[in-house]
Amino acid sequence: MNKRYLSVAAVLGLAVAGLGATSATASTPAPAKASTAASIAQYQGSAAEAKANKAFFEAVVKAVAEKRAANPGAKSVTVTYDASGAPTFAQQIASSTSIWNGAVSNVKLQEGSSGASFEYREGDDPRGSYASTDGHGNGYVFLDYKQNQEYDSTRVTAHETGHVLGLPDTYDGPCTQLMSGGGPGPSCTNSQPDETERGQVEQLWANGLAKALHKVNAAR
Repeated sequence: MNKRYLSVAAVLGLAVAGLGATSATASTPAPAKASTAASIAQYQGSAAEAKANKAFFEAVVKAVAEKRAANPGAKSVTVTYDASGAPTFAQQIASSTSIWNGAVSNVKLQEGSSGASFEYREGDDPRGSYASTDGHGNGYVFLDYKQNQEYDSTRVTAHETGHVLGLPDTYDGPCTQLMSGGGPGPSCTNSQPDETERGQVEQLWANGLAKALHKVNAAR
C-alpha cells in the first residue's frame, strides 16, 4: 500500500525549451517504465526534494515580482498557469486552483497560456506526481496516471499545487493537512488546506514577494 505521494522536484537543470510545449507527449520524455504501486511505495522524502520544491516557489515568486515591477499598478498578485498539457485532469486542476483561490487572498492562480509561470503535464512516471522547475520562474506540475487512480485525484493535484505556492511536504501529518499527501493512505480524500497551511501561504506571499520586489527594483 502506498504511504506517500511523490512531490519530487526532479532536476533543477531542466531544459527551458521543453517548458513551452503544451502537449504532455511532446514535452515529457518517456520514462524508463510505467509507474507501479511498488515503485511509488518505494518513495521516501529527502532533503534534496524539499530543497527543489522550495526552489520552485522562489522561482515563481521572482517571476511574479518581475512582472509586478513592470506593471506596478496591478491590483492583485497573480500566478498564471497553463493546463493544456494535462487535459485528462482539467476538472481536478480547475477544482484545485479554485480551492486555493478561495483559501488565500495574497496570491491568485489564473489560467492562461501567455506568460505562464508553470504548467500542468500528465503521463506515466515511476516517480509518481511531482513539481519541477528550471529555477528561472518556469516549471511544471506532473500528474501521474497510476497515482491519481489510487489516491483522490483532486487531493493529489491540490497538494502538488501547494508546492508552487511554497508549502513543503508534511507526510507525517493527519488527513486534515493537505500537504500530508499520501501519508494518511488512499482513504484520505481531503483536498482542502487547513488553517495553518493557509496562513503559511499568506505569509510566504506577503513577505516573499516584498523581498523579491525589492531585489528586482534595486537591480533596475
